[in-house]
Amino acid sequence: MTRFGYTLSILAASALASACTDDVTAQTDPNPPGSTTGDQTSTFDHANDSISAWDLLDRLQKEGPPRYTSHVHSCPKVRYRTLSAVLKSLGVNVGNTTALSAGQLYTSGMNALGAPNYPNRIRENLSISTSGASREFDIFAAAADEVIAAVPTLTRCQVAGVGAQLFDTTSGACRPDGITCLIGQPATATHLSLCNLTVQNASDPTVGKRLAVATMLAAAYTCE
Repeated sequence: MTRFGYTLSILAASALASACTDDVTAQTDPNPPGSTTGDQTSTFDHANDSISAWDLLDRLQKEGPPRYTSHVHSCPKVRYRTLSAVLKSLGVNVGNTTALSAGQLYTSGMNALGAPNYPNRIRENLSISTSGASREFDIFAAAADEVIAAVPTLTRCQVAGVGAQLFDTTSGACRPDGITCLIGQPATATHLSLCNLTVQNASDPTVGKRLAVATMLAAAYTCE
């Protein structure tokens, strides 16, 4: 037999073998077309809970469309200059150069807070980092005494000419009017409870008040 004949024989045998294999596979496959062959031991357990059109419509009406919620529920950090404005509005001297004061921690914490570096053409970091969140809380803790003293005199904290107070002068308990001014939204019973627990569980009432103010500010101006 010539080489050409051998080649034809091999090709014919290969085609016949593949045809036989397809027939066997089709006959021995127990699964109907479109069915899955995996189980919990060989595949991931994907949740496939369906949602009705009415439930989806209700959710969209309450939460808004995805293009809106993606902006509202995002978590960017407070910009460096905005943080300065917030501190000033609470009566904090951001120009204070005293070591470990709120002003000194703010001005010396530009890198940790992700401030822009315009000479080197570096924009501000918009994502909050661990170092930035830590420095921001340190600033709030250092500024607590200034904030507590300034709240009654701040225009933003006055109602009909009467200034709010963060803590009662007699009992030392947290006051809702002061918390409302501090966090920028009406204080709830939960706010009051957490504030009072922070003060009561501290080693010293003064320390507790500082921690309470810093915690409320951190909750208002971070994603925590």
